[in-house]
Amino acid sequence: MRVVHIVKVKGIAGAENHLLTLLPGLQSRDLDVHLIYLHNPNQPVDAFYAAASAAGIPTKRVAIHGSADPLLTSRLMGELRQLQPDIVHTHLLHADLYGIPAAWSLKLRGKRPRVVSSKHNDDQFRLSKTQRVLNHQLWRMTDRGIAISEAVRRFSIEIEGAKPDKIETIYYGLKPPSGDSLARRKAAREKLGLSPETVVVGITCRLVEQKGLTYGLEAFARAAQDQPNAQLVIAGDGELRAALEAQAKALGIAPKTQFLGWREDAAALMAAYDIFLMPSLWEGFGLVLLEAMAQSVPVIASRVSAIPEIVAEGETGLLAAPRDVETLAAHLSLLLNDTPLRRHMGMVGQERLETRFSASEMIRQTAAVYDRVMQK
Repeated sequence: MRVVHIVKVKGIAGAENHLLTLLPGLQSRDLDVHLIYLHNPNQPVDAFYAAASAAGIPTKRVAIHGSADPLLTSRLMGELRQLQPDIVHTHLLHADLYGIPAAWSLKLRGKRPRVVSSKHNDDQFRLSKTQRVLNHQLWRMTDRGIAISEAVRRFSIEIEGAKPDKIETIYYGLKPPSGDSLARRKAAREKLGLSPETVVVGITCRLVEQKGLTYGLEAFARAAQDQPNAQLVIAGDGELRAALEAQAKALGIAPKTQFLGWREDAAALMAAYDIFLMPSLWEGFGLVLLEAMAQSVPVIASRVSAIPEIVAEGETGLLAAPRDVETLAAHLSLLLNDTPLRRHMGMVGQERLETRFSASEMIRQTAAVYDRVMQK
């Protein structure tokens, strides 16, 4: 069975890391997997191409000229004719918008390829009337949907018009890091120049409004007043970086805050964290939550979207309402000053990752979707 995945790539974040785990796993189950990724001609995302190639995934880059590229569907049809897939599997908005019609319009060996679409988020722009109409039409051309969380599945049904029996939930899965955890922690903290007594609150994300970082900075500023060894480490880049750096200065926490920018080793740096902070306003899944759990790091996050499905409140972390600075600060104060509680929550989080969010189960369930859709 040949499956071609299509995705638009601007960098390596949640959906991209998901594919770098999923596609080699599908290959190990004797599926013939190919990847087409769409990119801005001025941003070929060489790091993602290198990572996919290193993983042994046959990969083709196709340029997308702006958000509206009327010729892209025909270009994708040409690529698909060459690859002759049994299934076309799309990811994210632009792959859906252009890849689903391209697959639907093809006749290969006398029949069209089956169409599977993974839904990775509940972005607020999808609430617009135009997006609702588009997504209703795209669902008519889709044979099967995969939601990466129950929250996204509900959103797809209630907002995008998916039929409940046409979409199922398959959680992201992650392989735990190998090797000695203490050695990983020591290496990561040395890389960041952290002393042994420093208690690190870590954030790893794009620096955009969705991530609620302004509330996270304010909460840290309050909590750090009674913990002189607290330090905030922010790995990531984005349009709000200058504003957030200015906010840290205004709050008086600039000396306690490191802005690392975009880091290829962001997942490995999680080992240096004592607490992972994620004050998102909405979140389709949050693969970084699994990365924190893999490093036995407890989580403080917003009680929105899929996050309560991942973080077991009171067991692997603590949750607050979005924009609730007071509660975020209280949670931070509690964990900053309670080392045994941090370690217990981190240990339970790692166990939860291994039992509920394994890569092997994600791969098995995805392959089963392909088998079922081909039997129709």
